[in-house]
Amino acid sequence: MDTIILILIVLLGLSFINLFRNQIPKQELYILNKLWFFHLLSSILFYLYTRNGGGDAWGYWKRAKAMDSSDFWFDLLESKGTGFMNAINYFPSKILDLSFFTNTLFFSLIGFFGLVFFYLLTFKVVPYNSKLKKYYLFPLVFFMPSLHFWSSGIGKDAILFLCIGMFCYGFQHISKRLPLLIFSLFLSFLIRPHITFFLVFSFGLAYFFNRNDIGIKRIVYSIILIGLGIAILPIVMEFVKIEDNTIQSFDEFSKEKSTLLSRSNVGSAIDISAYPFPLKVFSFLYRPFFIDGTSIPAIIASFENLVLLILSIRVLRNKPLETFRKAPFVIQGMVYFLIIGVLAFSQSLGNIGIMIRMRNMFLPGLLIFMLWSFSYKQQQLAAKRKRK
Repeated sequence: MDTIILILIVLLGLSFINLFRNQIPKQELYILNKLWFFHLLSSILFYLYTRNGGGDAWGYWKRAKAMDSSDFWFDLLESKGTGFMNAINYFPSKILDLSFFTNTLFFSLIGFFGLVFFYLLTFKVVPYNSKLKKYYLFPLVFFMPSLHFWSSGIGKDAILFLCIGMFCYGFQHISKRLPLLIFSLFLSFLIRPHITFFLVFSFGLAYFFNRNDIGIKRIVYSIILIGLGIAILPIVMEFVKIEDNTIQSFDEFSKEKSTLLSRSNVGSAIDISAYPFPLKVFSFLYRPFFIDGTSIPAIIASFENLVLLILSIRVLRNKPLETFRKAPFVIQGMVYFLIIGVLAFSQSLGNIGIMIRMRNMFLPGLLIFMLWSFSYKQQQLAAKRKRK
């Protein structure tokens, strides 16, 4: 059974890419195929790090195997967060009796679907490609290891990565993709209600402050999204208390959930709870860095974060506020989502290990805004040359 499912997973990834053959050129389909196999490789690495009890992934798989049908229905219909994740794992783990490896690759497929949505969005909304040295940034940034690693294993992260990608992609054409929007919000609400709140509130703000759209649509959509965010806020607050007992227990939660990075000596055991606000934000976005560890995963992550830091500095030198105001609506929404997420998690999580994992939900928004910023600068330069 495992062999059959593994073959199906690989074929489903390729087939999903082919669904969009009418939206992008063949060259982009070819790149997505390479991204899929790179993602599978990341999933295998995720499996190797978690196969003997590492992190949440092993816990979901083991608990699902021990569940009976009454536990399954209760977690499916009554639970959110961890309970709902146990229910999702019940069918592949208990009913099909799949191995931990096969289940890891199944979740990798889910995360890859989200990556494809982000890729398609970028291709549509960023008109000019830019270079770092002699390398084109798109699609190079989509091969960043952390973007794949944290969306390629059993857990909430892969599913939320799909939900966020699906939600942002759906907002390009709301009338045509309304089912995607509804499904992404519904699924993310069952996994982490606070992320659903961040999404609807962020895009509600984007509509409210968007000067490029002054019609009735702007007013209606902003009211619907912000109103939905306010409506689910009590559930979100209750969920946070249930998951972590109290808001203050986030630091303790972080230390427990950072097993994977701690085992790899990536520096996740560093306590940053006493850092000042700017340094917490910096740590959330750009650490681990070279000073945080000497293992191979730490070095890879440090090079990746160095690239992020260099690109961020270039964005800050390129009139970021004006660039943001001129950005397409969906990018503005992703930036608001990024800002809210950074403010929330950088202050409530006191451990780098869990921060880098949580950052992955917001990393696509940062990367796509960077690509837009460089593209916008090229547009300005092209316009100046045309006037001359």
